[in-house]
Amino acid sequence: MPVYTVHEPPLRTAGALAEAERFVFVRDGFYWWAFLLTPLWMLWRRLWLVLLIYVVCSALIDTAMRVIGAPASAIALIDILISFLIGLEASTLLRFTLRRRGWQNVGVVSGDDLEDAERRFFDAWVRRGPAPRVAPPAGPAAPPSPAPARSPTGEASGVIGLFPEPGAQR
Repeated sequence: MPVYTVHEPPLRTAGALAEAERFVFVRDGFYWWAFLLTPLWMLWRRLWLVLLIYVVCSALIDTAMRVIGAPASAIALIDILISFLIGLEASTLLRFTLRRRGWQNVGVVSGDDLEDAERRFFDAWVRRGPAPRVAPPAGPAAPPSPAPARSPTGEASGVIGLFPEPGAQR
């Protein structure tokens, strides 16, 4: 059963409720079109930054392979492997682009197909109500640094933990 992540768009006006028809469901799994037609798939999905990185990296790798004298079959194999990697990571690239554009991941849902996943998600979403927008929590406080160990004379010994101090009696 496919698993989808659900992404909520940034609100157009302050205080407005999220528009359910604008939610995006990103299926987790292999994307055949991303593998077969990599640059066209990126253009279709409007992944501009990903496309730019793909073109630059592919050009650099192809140029490096030609400079070292690799045969054309090896260069073609490398290009196919890069496209295969894009097919495997297409959902991650979509999520990356959505997050960069301000979309918020609001859940994960599974379903037999996209329609079933949408129905399951919105049934649960309507029951609990849309989550209020809050600022992300502050990072954890830094743990206090331990006080340096002291010798019986009161000097810092530089020993850390439960190890005995040098020259100390038991």
